Amino acid sequence: MPSNPLMEARHLEFSYPGGARAIRDVGLSIESGTLTAVIGSNGSGKSTLIRLLAGLLRPTAGEILLDGVALDSWQPRLRAREIAYMPQATMTVFPFRAIDVVMSGRTPHAPRFGFENDRDLAIATESLEAAGASHLAERCVTALSGGEKQMVILARALAQQPRLLLLDEPAAALDLKHRAELMRTLARLRDTRGLSVVMITHDLQLTGSLFDRIVALRCGELAAQGRPEEILQSALLANIYDDPKVRTQRIGDQTMVWIDK
Repeated sequence: MPSNPLMEARHLEFSYPGGARAIRDVGLSIESGTLTAVIGSNGSGKSTLIRLLAGLLRPTAGEILLDGVALDSWQPRLRAREIAYMPQATMTVFPFRAIDVVMSGRTPHAPRFGFENDRDLAIATESLEAAGASHLAERCVTALSGGEKQMVILARALAQQPRLLLLDEPAAALDLKHRAELMRTLARLRDTRGLSVVMITHDLQLTGSLFDRIVALRCGELAAQGRPEEILQSALLANIYDDPKVRTQRIGDQTMVWIDK
């Protein structure tokens, strides 16, 4: 018999106070050890969906299951051992060292009223290395660039040792080199640790070669979901982005995406 998905969302609805519905009847399944891209135009509901899956927002209707159990039934501390969330932007106002910021990711695993130990430090150090940021360990985070801060925040999420990592445009502030390193890191963690990743991205070139699945939103609704080769089609993307000039071409195992003049 097939195993249950790691996470499942059924008929999700969400409305912000005084506003229109941001998410309408969205359903999806997240399997263990997979990379899932969430795509769509600005305002399509991508960040709202990620925050719902992280438990930061409660659905207006529908349900989210983690290991077959309702997400809002999980104790926050236990949920934080299973799910890590990395927001689009973070504010760091205190002059902590990068390694101290990463160590804060170990909080869900620390004994109540206890302190981090040598194992926690080892995991934090390993997480910095996995994020390609070990050289930043002793640097003050307030002195880091936006891209460097993103790498440290990613390391903090990895230090939670989650089974599911939810990322809201983590590569937005990264240059080409660090963007490629980030994706290689996520793919490696998928393959070696069975980590599941759901990541908002606008880089459609990456989705075709590195992701196992794509979820596409349009105006808060599920426009399509499936394997990259199923989603990265000119007509489908033209509908998702409301632009008839979107074009795609498959070259080997890569899909090129561009906008006609």
